[in-house]
Amino acid sequence: MTNVISSTLGPLRNSTSRTPGTAPSPSAYARLLSTAKELGLMRRARGFYAIVFSSLVIATAALGVGFWLLGDTWYQLIIAGALGAVLTQFAFLTHETSHRQVFVSGKTNDRVGRILAAGVVGISYAWWMNKHTRHHQHPNTIGKDPDIEVDTISFTEADAAMQRGFLAWITRRQGYLFFPLLTLEGLNLHARSIMGLFERRHIRGRSLELTLIGLRLGIYLAIIFTLLPVGLGFAFVGVQLAVFGVYMGASFAPNHKGMPLIGNGVRVDFLRRQVMTSRNIRGGFGMSLLYGGLNMQIEHHLFPGMARPHLHTARTLVRAACASEGLTYTETTMLGSYARVVEYLNRVGLAARDPFDCPLGQAG
Repeated sequence: MTNVISSTLGPLRNSTSRTPGTAPSPSAYARLLSTAKELGLMRRARGFYAIVFSSLVIATAALGVGFWLLGDTWYQLIIAGALGAVLTQFAFLTHETSHRQVFVSGKTNDRVGRILAAGVVGISYAWWMNKHTRHHQHPNTIGKDPDIEVDTISFTEADAAMQRGFLAWITRRQGYLFFPLLTLEGLNLHARSIMGLFERRHIRGRSLELTLIGLRLGIYLAIIFTLLPVGLGFAFVGVQLAVFGVYMGASFAPNHKGMPLIGNGVRVDFLRRQVMTSRNIRGGFGMSLLYGGLNMQIEHHLFPGMARPHLHTARTLVRAACASEGLTYTETTMLGSYARVVEYLNRVGLAARDPFDCPLGQAG
């Protein structure tokens, strides 16, 4: 592996004879973007998103009717699980508005995104935008990508080696514990985003988001605990949050975890940085619907403003460009991606038991 990019999964394999570590030609991405525009792949898909939004509203209404008709029964947990899945789909739609994929106007995208995030999903739009923007600018970059910052799970050997006590025990087994831990991710996302709104810095739309989140939470809990016994009510909330957390985590984790890491300060061109740190999941329309377009992660990172229906067509262009420039285009099955994530997290977790020097890329 070169001193530019390194991976816990071993050296990168190039698809042509280009020297490993060599950057693509400066105009490669410009040509790729120009071709995408010429083919109309950067145009909005308002009809598609209108259908998605309408379908989610209808699904939510159907779940509301089912909730009312079922009454005091443990079958309500089926409604809770389905609601967690629908709210995740709303989160996908929010993600797409934040990338300006839905409307031409940036203000309209932000306005709708804020309402969906805070008023429907219950998560701060400002917090998400801050976190996700930094991720897109520096995917898998040590010290810059918030998605690989140490939390309960460690994503680098250096962070894993620093864990002590109970967290060290979890870290040593974090690959196997990954999906069980995701059952708490829904609660974690809500809590962290709300705390983010109380940070002592300028936050656009802070008051509106706090109001929307407060109203959403109050109405949600009032309905549940008015119509259900206390025990069943808590179970309903728990199942809904667990499904939401697992679905969200299982949709975002396969995209970058286990892919090459970039050392803080290392300079890598845009095309190489986005392609080499991202992983696609094979599948057609059904997979795109299930993952909210996140299954086409390479294309999403190269064209963050591209609407979901156009990503699959862009895939053909990107694969050809990667072959021409000698870049590894990583694509696997859904189960294969989860296997890689578990393997990677377990490998990193070994550092909590046997600390060693981290082989991550260093600047210079």
